[in-house]
Amino acid sequence: MSILDNIIAHKRSEVGLKKSQTPISQLEQSPLFSRATYSLKTNLMNSPSGIIAEHKRKSPSKAVINNSLNLIDVAKGYENAGVSGMSVLTDEKYFGGTLEDLKTARNTCNLPLLRKEFIISEYQIIEAKASGADLILLIAAILTKDEIKSYSELAKSLGLEVLLEVHNLEELEKSMMPSLDMIGVNNRNLKTFEVSLDISKSLSEKIPDDFVKVSESGINNVAAIKDLRAYGYQGFLIGENFMKTSNPGNSASQFINELNR
Repeated sequence: MSILDNIIAHKRSEVGLKKSQTPISQLEQSPLFSRATYSLKTNLMNSPSGIIAEHKRKSPSKAVINNSLNLIDVAKGYENAGVSGMSVLTDEKYFGGTLEDLKTARNTCNLPLLRKEFIISEYQIIEAKASGADLILLIAAILTKDEIKSYSELAKSLGLEVLLEVHNLEELEKSMMPSLDMIGVNNRNLKTFEVSLDISKSLSEKIPDDFVKVSESGINNVAAIKDLRAYGYQGFLIGENFMKTSNPGNSASQFINELNR
């Protein structure tokens, strides 16, 4: 089994347990469930930088990235740096994140928040809304076309935006539908974990202009963003490059200042 297979197998048992502990009716009573959401899509279309900064403690490919940071400091730092949105990992076993991280970020900043998660159930989408998310990630590699359709339509009905992640042309072609807002191209091969920006470049012309294009993974310098902008990308997800430093907010600020020069 690949790392992705292991993650999904664990996620299915995790979601089953959560459903038994906290029913959907209880999630819908959360104070955050009825809040009006912020739009990452709008921010990306109007931002001079297009940076989506991520909070990520560890990953299967890099082990521990940074376990010593205070999430409140990170969220405030990212907001002060002028990022377009913040991605919050909520997978605990493989990425060291929790739903509490999402709630903490929501209580700390006014950025659009992405729940970065391996979504395999409608339950997790309702959970995202109840925990302060503004948008969800759907990963084409782990979902059928019908699942992408039903999950994205549910998200939209809750006022959440949808970022659909693809890794290749086959995933892109099965996934394009009106209920998506943004299409993210992950430059990391999920089987080998190797990273190449060529994946974003090769898929760019296949993504209709109806969707905001986001490039994810392996973006660690300003030159990479300037290069990807020529291919129509308006969003750039950066996690490890900021998180591996002692002050991610400062790192993001310096990066954005350099980008906007």
